[in-house]
Parts: sequence; structure tokens; C-alpha cells
Amino acid sequence: MNLQNWLAFGAHADDVEIGMGAAIKKETERAREVIICDLTEAELSSNGSVEIRRQEAKDAADILGVKNRVNLQLPDRGLYLREEFILKMVSCIRKFKPEYVFAPYWADRHPDHGNCAKLVKEAVFSAGIKNIKDPDELHAHKVKNIFYYFINSTERPSLFLDISDSYSYKIQALQAYPSQFIKTADSVDTPLTNGYIERVEARDRLFGLEAGTSYAEGFIPEQIYVTNHL
Repeated sequence: MNLQNWLAFGAHADDVEIGMGAAIKKETERAREVIICDLTEAELSSNGSVEIRRQEAKDAADILGVKNRVNLQLPDRGLYLREEFILKMVSCIRKFKPEYVFAPYWADRHPDHGNCAKLVKEAVFSAGIKNIKDPDELHAHKVKNIFYYFINSTERPSLFLDISDSYSYKIQALQAYPSQFIKTADSVDTPLTNGYIERVEARDRLFGLEAGTSYAEGFIPEQIYVTNHL
């Protein structure tokens, strides 16, 4: 079975895990290569540090079976539509040649998540144009579709993926970020330190209810498509 690559973008390490961690584990267990690309090092996060977050991101990737996790080191809270940012993402897309690309849903309380979605859309389009030169001078690559996953948004998905069998790994991957999700005496109080993992699980249970299964992750495709699998 020839499973083509997936490439999942997030603004910060833990975004991808929140939105589609179980889907990633489901696919790596099928021997699909899933690459995670974090745009920033979350250097402005209220809790933790860049060094701590790097280790947490590696630990979470190991849990999900992700062998390639890259960070483009774009500025946290500075994810604007700049050509240099788009071209770095174009290089990433052309290097890994994914069949599908994933990004945060564009309507989210955190502006970086919505800006990440805009950058991904621009980069996917530019990656397919042969006369656009990226920093690594790679050949053009056309992605079949973009799928948007949910972080904080409560939009109704148009596609559900049953991830009941791999859901425990998603929880483990989120727990691999104690600096973000575990409240300690030294923590700054944020929405993430106040039962956030439990709220994510409640959402995924609700998606599962709609899909007729125990747990599901929801997505919205950029383009209408016909398929019998992802």
C-alpha cells in the first residue's frame, strides 16, 4: 500500500496535537509518513521556555510516531503575510512532497492560528508554481488539498475521522507538554492551565457522537473532493 506523506502545520508546538494528534497516530501506525512543521518556537508563551518546548515537542512527536518534526523559527505573534515566510514554507512543502497539507482553522481566538492558516494557503498555492523560486531552489509540488483542523474554534466540521482506537495516544501527546497544560505554583494562569485537555477531549467526544463513534477529530477541506479515504 503506497501511502503518500501528510504535512501538518501549526503556529506553535502543541497546535497540531490539539487538533489532529489522534489522526496522526492512526496514520503513522499504517506506515504513512506524517511530518509536523511548527512555524514558531512559541518564544512569547507565558509558561515554559523555548528549550523546554523543544523537548516537549520531540516527546509528543515520538508518542505519535512522527519521525520528522521541523521548526521554521518564524516570529511568535509575528505571523504576517510576508513573502520570506511564505517561501520558507514553500521549501518545506516541496521538500516533503505531501499529498495533503493540514493547518489550523482560520477562525480562532488566537490570531497566530488564523494567520498560520492564511500563510499555509499562500504557500500551498505557490509551491505548485514552477517559476516561483524558494530558498532551497526545489522543484514545484502540487498538494491535492488542504484540511483545516480545530484548536479553539467550535465550528461544525464537514469531515469527521474516527480516531477511537488511537485516542489515548493523543492524550499522552498533550500530556507531554506539562509546561503548557499542567498548573504549578510557578505557572502563569492561562486558558491552557485550566482543564484545557479535558475540554479538548469533551469536544472530540462530541464530534464522535455526531460521527457515530466514541471519538472523532473534525476537519474542513479547502476544496470539495471525492474520496473513500484520507
